[in-house]
Amino acid sequence: MNIWQPVIEALESLNANKVRSGLTILGIVIGVAAVIAMLALGTGAQDTILGSLSGIGTNLIFVFRGGEDDSIRNPEPLTMGDAEALSDIFSAPSIEAVAPILQGNAEISYGGEATTLTLSGVTPEFFPVRNYVVGEGSEIDEEHILARASVVILGVDTADTLFGRHEGVVGETVRIEGQPFRVIGILEKRGGGMMGSEDEAALVPISTAQARLLRRNPADKVDVIFVQAADADLVSDAKEEISEILRREHRTAVGEDDFSLMSQDDMVDTASSITGILTIFIGGIAAISLLVGGIGIMNIMLVSVTERTREIGLRKALGARKRDILTQFLVESSLLSLVGGLIGILLGWGIGVIVGIVATKSGTPFEPVVGLNAVLLATLFSAAVGLFFGIYPANRAANLVPVEALRYE
Repeated sequence: MNIWQPVIEALESLNANKVRSGLTILGIVIGVAAVIAMLALGTGAQDTILGSLSGIGTNLIFVFRGGEDDSIRNPEPLTMGDAEALSDIFSAPSIEAVAPILQGNAEISYGGEATTLTLSGVTPEFFPVRNYVVGEGSEIDEEHILARASVVILGVDTADTLFGRHEGVVGETVRIEGQPFRVIGILEKRGGGMMGSEDEAALVPISTAQARLLRRNPADKVDVIFVQAADADLVSDAKEEISEILRREHRTAVGEDDFSLMSQDDMVDTASSITGILTIFIGGIAAISLLVGGIGIMNIMLVSVTERTREIGLRKALGARKRDILTQFLVESSLLSLVGGLIGILLGWGIGVIVGIVATKSGTPFEPVVGLNAVLLATLFSAAVGLFFGIYPANRAANLVPVEALRYE
């Protein structure tokens, strides 16, 4: 038999039952499209999160209040004194910069426009440590800290909300919690972050925030301390130095830390693990649709065997071998799944593109990624489904006894 003969016969058979073949293919299309779309969305989400984490700073270590297992009751708060101790180059030679931060919700208004956002009290070290760049105007400096100056730096989205633009607003006066603050700078656009858009920002001197906007007890309390290691290879050394200094400052013993440390690498590993598990999970759910489509193929092929019993008997009586009948039905089932797989890949890719466009227009830049491995996986899996679920009907057709098949009504 010519190698193309089974393919031609399969196409003729499927073409004779267009509606039935189309409905069978639809099950595979939905399954493959779901798999491709879910994997694309999962990969896109992972790339977006990891890109955001990579952009928060270089060799960054986060210092939080409270132990890692929450076993310490009433832990000592982090303070400006802790930040100053960590800045001591003799006690911590592996640390390059320390940036304490104070955060809280505040209302900021200009004219008739107002918005509530997360206000941050920062020091001059905050900008290089967190890779924040002021595109227009100037950064907060030591003079602002010492004078408890009423100055603020706005994110692009915050400026757009208040002024309807983010250019030419340096020198304007806004009100934060009813108090006047002069705009001294506009941050460059950063896009989405771990906790939403980083362009919805308002930065003031940390001394001003402590005294007038975000009062804490004790007065020099801070929420987080960002520590930048001198080099990527020194992150572990820097974490040990941070632990030793804070144990000394808080008078705690080893194993009773009332603070916790998390490096940028720790966050990346955690995020990768979570998004990887979610991608596998949603991909597995989508794969169930493929199995349903496979069962549909088996069902339609069994019906086809029953309808074509006399044809099979006649072919076997004329000399067709068992292998020929088996090949014909396997090719039919494989063609059904392969065509459905190719259409499903295009549909899944289209769904991913649409989701990306909608996410971008809603202010959350997100780009689903359809990788070659996902396409190959879906194609091979759909073909395998066709073969697997076509074996039983093909075997049944191939094992028909010619005389009995010819007598079938």
